[in-house]
Amino acid sequence: MEISVIDSEGKVKGKRELNNPLFSAPLKNSFVLHEVVRAYLANQRKGTHSTLTRTEVSGGGKKPWKQKHTGRARSGSTRSPLWRGGGIIFGPKMRSYRIDLPKHKVELALSEALSSKANSGELLVSEKPILEKPKTKLLCAWLKNRGLGDHTLLVLNQKDEDLSLAARNLKNFKWILWNHLHPYHVLQAKKIVFTEEVFNGIK
Repeated sequence: MEISVIDSEGKVKGKRELNNPLFSAPLKNSFVLHEVVRAYLANQRKGTHSTLTRTEVSGGGKKPWKQKHTGRARSGSTRSPLWRGGGIIFGPKMRSYRIDLPKHKVELALSEALSSKANSGELLVSEKPILEKPKTKLLCAWLKNRGLGDHTLLVLNQKDEDLSLAARNLKNFKWILWNHLHPYHVLQAKKIVFTEEVFNGIK
């Protein structure tokens, strides 16, 4: 399998062979992808939601009215969930949604996701964008020159401050460091661009 290499003018200057096993995983185990993405999204949740039960709301020290002979339903506390301002029945409480997965399962899912993108021609190699100033306009020109549209993911080997500032206003462009790349990021992108430094350093 081959991958296109784009030069500074946005033209295909050659092909690179994808000999790494990372790009040759069999596309047959989609359940692993589902499991890994589900765990990733679950781990983003803070789980800080909380409601008050009847033991936590204020008030309720005195019985609202006597038990009998009032013509009203019996009631023992204003903290009852039936009352306005009372506690919540089975409301959400603080909890952790974290799902831990074996490292090899995440690596397998990443390999399958990258292999799928490579098979569909959505994986490219290009020179890293060198911006004279941290301007969104310059980054847009770099993307347009290479025919890259919405939902493009640029994979870098180290952070670039100018690129980070220029990309803040672009809704459908994201960049990420290679060691932080996750199958979720790969599946979210329509086009994935590896810099030559990243591609040459993949082992």
